[in-house]
Amino acid sequence: MLSEKMTGALNDQINKEMYSAYLYMDMSAHCTYAGLNGFANWFMVQYQEEMTHAMKIYDYINDQGEKIVLNAIEKPPGNFGTPLEMFEATLKHEQFITKSIHDIVDLANGEKDYATQIFLQWFVTEQIEEEANDNELIAKLKLVGNDGNGLFMIDKELESRTFTAPAKKNDQ
Repeated sequence: MLSEKMTGALNDQINKEMYSAYLYMDMSAHCTYAGLNGFANWFMVQYQEEMTHAMKIYDYINDQGEKIVLNAIEKPPGNFGTPLEMFEATLKHEQFITKSIHDIVDLANGEKDYATQIFLQWFVTEQIEEEANDNELIAKLKLVGNDGNGLFMIDKELESRTFTAPAKKNDQ
């Protein structure tokens, strides 16, 4: 059983994960329009991951017998700039999500909600990976600068990224 405060925090996190998905879908569309299909693919895979994160939290709240409350999803900014600027914005957004997850972990620790602490560990680990991926791409984009050939090579590399759904709770 979740406390009212924990249920509220988890419902808020669903909204943040859904916004993340919406943001990355918009970034994917921006890249497609710019002819950067590899970047578009990378952001579309990111969209799929974020939707999965939202659904993991959704399922957890339901499994705990609490009520899901969905709120409006904010509109993404729509103006993303260069690929480097996009990934710098992505890193900043993922750092915001990391802090949000950590705040919920702190709440779970304070409430001695051991089940939620265990559940959230997956998200803590996932955020380490999210930020590392962003930092790696930022480093590559800084390395190539405005060189079209370098950007072309990174775009081709990002075309190969695929979505792998995490194991379902019964498969873990």
